[in-house]
Amino acid sequence: MAHVHALGDQVPLARPIIHLGATSCFVTDNSEVLQMRAALDVLIPQVWACVRNIADFAEQHRHLPTLGYTHFQPAQPTTVGKRACLWLQDFLFDAINLETVRDGLKLRGVKGTTGTQASFLALFDGDHDKVKELERLVTESVGFRESWPVTGQTYTRKQDFVVVAALAGVAQSGAKMANDIRLLQHMKEVEEPFAKDQIGSSAMAYKRNPMRCERINALARFLNSLVINPAETASTQWLERSLDDSANRRLANSEAFLTADAILQLVLNVSAGLVVYPKVIAKHLEEELPFMATETILMAATRAGGDRQHLHEAIRKHSIAAGARVKEQGLDNDMLARIRDDPLFASVTPDLERLCDATDFVGRAPQQVDEFLAHHVRPHLDQRRHLLDKACNGEVHI
Repeated sequence: MAHVHALGDQVPLARPIIHLGATSCFVTDNSEVLQMRAALDVLIPQVWACVRNIADFAEQHRHLPTLGYTHFQPAQPTTVGKRACLWLQDFLFDAINLETVRDGLKLRGVKGTTGTQASFLALFDGDHDKVKELERLVTESVGFRESWPVTGQTYTRKQDFVVVAALAGVAQSGAKMANDIRLLQHMKEVEEPFAKDQIGSSAMAYKRNPMRCERINALARFLNSLVINPAETASTQWLERSLDDSANRRLANSEAFLTADAILQLVLNVSAGLVVYPKVIAKHLEEELPFMATETILMAATRAGGDRQHLHEAIRKHSIAAGARVKEQGLDNDMLARIRDDPLFASVTPDLERLCDATDFVGRAPQQVDEFLAHHVRPHLDQRRHLLDKACNGEVHI
């Protein structure tokens, strides 16, 4: 009412009719949908910019073999680029999903106090067509294709849930990527960018803490926690409306957008400046590859005329001994040296290095990167060059 009076004071001609037939939700609900659409228009280009950055990184490192992990235990090798495609696919999903959510937003429209349009029907002397035409004109005037066909005093709060859940998807993708980088930074394989004068730790000057990724994880945790708010609000609205949806929406909805923006700024910065250490990656791979190559060595020795059962038993014993050397004595993995010195494997000794070439153990990882980028990523980016021009350049204040 304060706004209505203030407007009336400034525009005396409108005072007798302003807000006639309307309710506060005619203003707030419709304007909030406009704000959400405008906010999505800010965020969507940033998500596509993240997609572009990670795609470039994946392409650059498509061939670089690295140790793969399941349960954070050494598993089959992959490539640095293929691993980045896991992050990339999540952000690609988010970008498309946010566009879908944005295009699916509906205005509340012109519905009156309980959604029946009774006040507007009275204003138009019972002319239903004029009421419908008013709704169409208002909806189109603010650039929407449609409004909700039925409402109470408010549009369904499920729309808020869909929006915040889509924003939380960005948080999930950012957190997955940031967690992975934190693990890799611990192993000194991949690092987030580190500024020239950045302080890694106030106590330990040598440290390079992954602070950007840690901040992404912190913000993502907060944004993910906000999803329950619109879910509860949509679940607990009484009949045509209750006002317990008001104060919490002002917090949850706005904070979700602000937090998503902060996460994307950090992801842009990190993804544009990732540092890769191929020699460390190769060292870690070489420490585990001899175990993984044993099946290939076993098959090659068998083809050369060896007895598979005797060869298998020999590899089993060598593996136990080499594993004990690594775990109990802290020494290097001498599995290949043991095989080279075993007469049972004399037929493959000259080919051991070739049989343990890391590039032979990554499967179709490089080709998967190429195919994913060519068929699923680059076409989307090409179609959205105008959006990428709007995106931020990834500069953040540390």
